[in-house]
Order: sequence, then structure tokens, then C-alpha cells
Amino acid sequence: MTYDRLVCANCAAPVAEGRCPVCRANRARMQQSPWGNLGPSALLALLLLLVATAAALVVAHQPA
Repeated sequence: MTYDRLVCANCAAPVAEGRCPVCRANRARMQQSPWGNLGPSALLALLLLLVATAAALVVAHQPA
């Protein structure tokens, strides 16, 4: 999940707005993560690519 959809438990505001120190700290932490900026559709695309690659490898290594 991206941080722009999260709601802070401390101030009940969106984390993306950074209204309190907890929001700002979590926003900074998630921005540093390589997976924090990916949306759900991008993660799904990566998962499908991984599955397709694994299936291609299995098919390529089967004896004829």
C-alpha cells in the first residue's frame, strides 16, 4: 500500500499530508523504501511477470 492512502493513528489525517511528527516520520520511512512508491497495480504486474518467467523456465526444462 502506498503512503498516500494511509491514515495516521495519531492525528487521523492522511499520512501524505504530514501533519504530525508521526506522519512525517512514517512518510519519510516509506519514501526511502523501494517498494513504498509502487502502487498495487505495479506490484501485481511484477508478480505476474515473476509467475510467467517461472512457468517459461519450467516448460523450457521439460524433456521432449
